[in-house]
Amino acid sequence: MDYRQLGESGLRVSALSFGAGTFGGSGPLFSHWGTSGVSEARRLVDICLEAGVNLFDTADVYSEGASEEVLGEAVKGRRDKVLLSTKFGLPMGDGPNQSGSSRLRLIKGVEDALRRMQTDYIDLFQLHAFDAFTPVDEVISTLDRLVQEGKIRYAGVSNFAGWETMKSLAAADRHGRQRYVSQQVYYSLLGRDYEWDLMPLGRDQGLGALIWSPLGWGRLTGKIRRGQPIPEGSRLHETASFGPPVDETRLYRIIDAIDQIAEETGKSVPQIALNWLLQRPTVSSVIIGARNESQLRDNLGAIGWSLTPEQMTLLDAESAVTAPYPHFPYRRQEGFARRNPPITL
Repeated sequence: MDYRQLGESGLRVSALSFGAGTFGGSGPLFSHWGTSGVSEARRLVDICLEAGVNLFDTADVYSEGASEEVLGEAVKGRRDKVLLSTKFGLPMGDGPNQSGSSRLRLIKGVEDALRRMQTDYIDLFQLHAFDAFTPVDEVISTLDRLVQEGKIRYAGVSNFAGWETMKSLAAADRHGRQRYVSQQVYYSLLGRDYEWDLMPLGRDQGLGALIWSPLGWGRLTGKIRRGQPIPEGSRLHETASFGPPVDETRLYRIIDAIDQIAEETGKSVPQIALNWLLQRPTVSSVIIGARNESQLRDNLGAIGWSLTPEQMTLLDAESAVTAPYPHFPYRRQEGFARRNPPITL
């Protein structure tokens, strides 16, 4: 396993991490992701640890806390071997204080997560979405207090716009508070919007990227084929409407390119899609999910080899999209390259 710094923090995370959204699945979305109970979850954690995975990611909204509970049981007795990451901030009920990132809710949210995961501390605590109603100074000062108390070790964000993250970082710098060290983002061959604003922000501000849905919301699993219906049993039948929109013409263009590389390398479609991400700038860890052991082992096969520069170029070209204003065409104006060096690994 390859280990990488999480942004500019001192925390080292495995290049592949495990997303526990499949644990304890219930409800209209998460029940279709997976329904692993404690026994199966423990087996999946065993496989991850054997492969060198050290980061396990979940969220309070995943099956209304059941994912955190199952993950806590699955890592019991080996807490010192894992990094636990969870997310917080989305609604957990209809009450006036059951959503957002107020001081009241942040403190309670951390206590609830600690209880559900049966641990004394959370290695990475992430805000699941920006709360425009709570002053950023209140959020930052509360997170700083939680770090000082030892209840969380590091803080990050997820699904923030660039300006929302930068506003928060500026507040932390202004008051000498703990800064965010990571941003959890949607990024895949199918969804490259991350590259326009959030990737340059991450490089400039030292934020490591944790990638969610790296297989394009389940479309780069090798089961989707041109001219064929979505296979029976695919979760896309129930979950497609929850995910990002997809241009089918572009999707099949990407799949054709992956298939070509699969013939050249003998690697699976998911392994190729994941390996492409592992070679992209600012990526600290790619979060993989699995409903069963065979899926997990296949995904873990994305480590230990690299796509060639020619194969990376092919995938870049077939997945390319035109960036919106102001990113294009003004980034091509004379002298821009001199003033804004390209993003490199």
